[in-house]
Amino acid sequence: MRLSSPQVRRSAAVAALSLLLVAGLASAAGALLDRSFRPLAGKAPVNLQRQYGGDVLLVVNTASKCGFTPQFEALEGLQAKYKAQGFAVLGFPSGDFKAQEFDDEKQIQEFCTLTYGVKFPMFEKVHVIGDQATPLYRDLAQAAGEAPKWNFHKYLIGRDGRLIASYGSKTKPDDPAVVAAIEAALKTPRGKRG
Repeated sequence: MRLSSPQVRRSAAVAALSLLLVAGLASAAGALLDRSFRPLAGKAPVNLQRQYGGDVLLVVNTASKCGFTPQFEALEGLQAKYKAQGFAVLGFPSGDFKAQEFDDEKQIQEFCTLTYGVKFPMFEKVHVIGDQATPLYRDLAQAAGEAPKWNFHKYLIGRDGRLIASYGSKTKPDDPAVVAAIEAALKTPRGKRG
């Protein structure tokens, strides 16, 4: 069967569009992490893609004065257990929910370190909701279909830089479903850092 000229053009157009969509999705995946943030109470920004690209990440908006603050212990436990396999918890302090975070970053750092022994990477205080939300959190909310509704919302990102899952504040970091998702994501071969 021979294809007519319009059919050939249509097939070529569909193929070209498919390639563009695949390329766009690939660049969008890298773009999610292609952001820089200062470490908590630090000065030199860290590019997340260069530092953590190819790792499995659990991105969490934290707060020092929240009922969910004890989740720091389980987050640190996950970091310690899976770090060698290419996993990291990335904490982003935020006062967006009833101002439950200190204003001073050194105070946040001291609280997290001294009270909960936090060693996982913590970054500058950010906004995670509304018009002031940092682009990382806007993109995570769009990908997940939900923005954080409270402190300690968790976004799981795979080695390819794409969102895998989103967990609300009430879901503990060591919940069996979260742990299973992390372990499954860690089985994916490591990609290249940006």
